[in-house]
Amino acid sequence: MLNLAELDIPIAGVLDEQLEEVAVILERQLASDLSPVNGLCRHVEQYRGKRLRPILVLLSGLATCKVRDGSGLTERHRVLAAVVEMIHMATLVHDDVLDEAQIRRGVVTLNYLRGNESAVMLGDYLISNAFHLCSRLMDPQINLCLGNVTNTLCEGELLQLHHRDDLDIDEATYREIVARKTASLIGECCRLGALVSDAQPAVLDSMYRFGTKLGIAFQIQDDLLDITGDEAVVGKSLHRDLGSGKVTLPLIRYLASADAREATEVRRLFAEGRVEKLRLRLIESGAVQDARREAEQLIEQAKTLLGAVRGDAARELLATLADAVISRRF
Repeated sequence: MLNLAELDIPIAGVLDEQLEEVAVILERQLASDLSPVNGLCRHVEQYRGKRLRPILVLLSGLATCKVRDGSGLTERHRVLAAVVEMIHMATLVHDDVLDEAQIRRGVVTLNYLRGNESAVMLGDYLISNAFHLCSRLMDPQINLCLGNVTNTLCEGELLQLHHRDDLDIDEATYREIVARKTASLIGECCRLGALVSDAQPAVLDSMYRFGTKLGIAFQIQDDLLDITGDEAVVGKSLHRDLGSGKVTLPLIRYLASADAREATEVRRLFAEGRVEKLRLRLIESGAVQDARREAEQLIEQAKTLLGAVRGDAARELLATLADAVISRRF
């Protein structure tokens, strides 16, 4: 993903400093007077790798504020960045329970280490703290937006669970799942970062659409990494989608183009849980590459929407981050 330290862009240094302050806000909010709770929070803080969502809040704020040197970012931006990161961390903890995952960011998952009960409750604790922290902003509009997003995230997960093992799922339904469970929060990160910078409605709309396209591309790439990635590089349990009955874009595209004999064979392999054979078929058929092209097109579409923002350096960094979403290997 994007390594800010390697970028020769002055504003990247400003962003790195802001992210350190966001981390302090997050840690302070999650601190408990109970040591077992603190121990669990310290464990899941290791999940914080790419920091995509807080970065998008801050960068969107920088790209749309009147002051372009970085001083336009306020405590409100930093608090909002910490809030969305906590919401995201909660989804990761709950996802690991649903997927029965054992590894996340190269460390043992909480559900594997302490059981599903502790993982579910800690996910709830993260969500609760996110909204407790959000209340400090004293802005009902932001609370309502993030409340709507968390509802949408849950709807996306429930829709995906409804279609588990459903090889007849179509591409439109897959996109609806991805738009809700991943892209909705990423889109709001971009829109709300700009909102806190007092951006105009047309700019807010462009930033939301930028984030939504970015989010869909991000999830497609995540699905591809589950098929083609190296667990040592990706840092989480892989090949879980096919094994747990999740039907993602490469499989949908493959079945749509397969003849009757191929489709019957794929359905048999899927039903029998022959993950490795299925994985190789998806790669060899070109379905993986086809899905990757879809993600690349979404990123190109997203970058055209950045014409609505005026902060040149921040806009450049947003475009660089968008490209990194589909070039990442973890």
